[in-house]
Amino acid sequence: MTTELLTALALVLMIEGVMPGIFPAAWRKALRSLAEMDDRNIRWIGLGSMLAGAVLLSFLR
Repeated sequence: MTTELLTALALVLMIEGVMPGIFPAAWRKALRSLAEMDDRNIRWIGLGSMLAGAVLLSFLR
């Protein structure tokens, strides 16, 4: 189980690094927009992302 968890973490880090690595200006603009959002909207985005990940994971397993 530890190997799978570390593999998943490595994939997350790789995916998270794509945007700032390839499009740093767009990434900075997106972060500025996110910083100006209301906490409630950010929370809904985070919950939606977690739900999408859980659904995808359930299909893959």
